Amino acid sequence: MPIVQVHLLEGREEKDIKNMLVEVTEAISNSLHVEKERVRIIVNEVPSSHWGIAGVSRKEIDMNKKK
Repeated sequence: MPIVQVHLLEGREEKDIKNMLVEVTEAISNSLHVEKERVRIIVNEVPSSHWGIAGVSRKEIDMNKKK
């Protein structure tokens, strides 16, 4: 049973995440030749304050862009 973990910054539309689940399931099913019902996907939404880039949180980067 394939298990896929996807880490995303929070804030995406629920419909976009649902679409991603469908497409990733399809890709895994096709590439590994397993039934879709056996594919598991875990989506972890990470707050921008907990996502660092070069020692700075994504939240800080976004706030500085708005200035």
